[in-house]
Amino acid sequence: MIDAVELARDLIRCPSVTPAEGGALGHLQSVLEGLGFVCHRLRFSDVDTPDVDNLYARYGAAAPNFCFAGHTDVVPTGPLDGWSVDPFAAEIRDGFLYGRGAVDMKSAIAAFTTAAAGAIADGIVRGSISFLITGDEEGPSINGTKKVLGWLVEKGERIDHCIVGEPTNPSRLGEMIKIGRRGSMNSILTIKGKQGHVAYPHLADNAAHLLVRMMHALTRAPLDDGNAHFQPSSLQITSIDIGNPTENVIPGAAEARFNIRFNDMHTSESLGRWIRKTLDDVAGESGRYDIRIRVSGESFIFPPGELSELIGAGIEQVTGRRPELSTTGGTSDARFIKDHCPVAEFGLVGETMHKIDERCSLDDIRSLTEIYRMVLSRYFEKR
Repeated sequence: MIDAVELARDLIRCPSVTPAEGGALGHLQSVLEGLGFVCHRLRFSDVDTPDVDNLYARYGAAAPNFCFAGHTDVVPTGPLDGWSVDPFAAEIRDGFLYGRGAVDMKSAIAAFTTAAAGAIADGIVRGSISFLITGDEEGPSINGTKKVLGWLVEKGERIDHCIVGEPTNPSRLGEMIKIGRRGSMNSILTIKGKQGHVAYPHLADNAAHLLVRMMHALTRAPLDDGNAHFQPSSLQITSIDIGNPTENVIPGAAEARFNIRFNDMHTSESLGRWIRKTLDDVAGESGRYDIRIRVSGESFIFPPGELSELIGAGIEQVTGRRPELSTTGGTSDARFIKDHCPVAEFGLVGETMHKIDERCSLDDIRSLTEIYRMVLSRYFEKR
């Protein structure tokens, strides 16, 4: 038998700060192999990014294949003197498990592992259960889930439905399931001008002036008003840099960075065209700017259906709450999985994720385990 709390503690004690494996994948692999899973450790590389270890494990060979996806890598601890405990000691205090990764998301991995062990022991698995666990979710997400999914396609492996165990609940377990996510794109706008003396502006070309006009053009009107499933899209300036240490110099260069979180009323391609047209309208034919755009993921949604209903029913039975179906928040690895099968996200309460003294309730870990077990039971009952 596996105890979800103790497995969560074992995983937290592995210092797997991204991209380090820290022993977490190795420990999880050992536990899963003990349950009869066939495990594959997958290490991927790419230019200018760290090599990353990943794990794909499968119990059974028949369809359907119900997958749990998640990550063992965690963000850095921040200043250790701010913690009331050792962030990798997995201490329990007053009914809470403390440690980096307790919420995001080692306890959810432990809960699903325990639920899978129960399903196997009960003999209800009419198909397969799999785990897709990366060490690159908190990092650049280049050598992780996306490449594991490519490997699965090459091997002829099919995933039919997937739960991602990200912490989806704002304050209480059972409040929220994520059935989609907004897209995300980051842009760096560089303005080319001509440096000069502030007393002789006719001999210079102020890059800051053009930058201000361009950013005003991009932000003066909302991108949209949102829709039934999504919040309004949002363009947020994250940095403006002139790099001018003096008061009497007209800057010859200026830079702004901005992020757009966009709903399914747009694509990164359509927004890219809009950005360039808006900037061209301000700059005219001067060619005084350069724009670089990096897309983290497209928006997506799986409307309410079998998977969200299965999770919702389990949540309601265990917690008495009927969860909201949401697309709020940042990006997750679900943005890669959505191209392969229906996916939804449900995990613990996210209030302390990435914070000093990250922690989760022991009762929530046990309740999450029961919810996952009910999802598996009902999923295979229908097969």
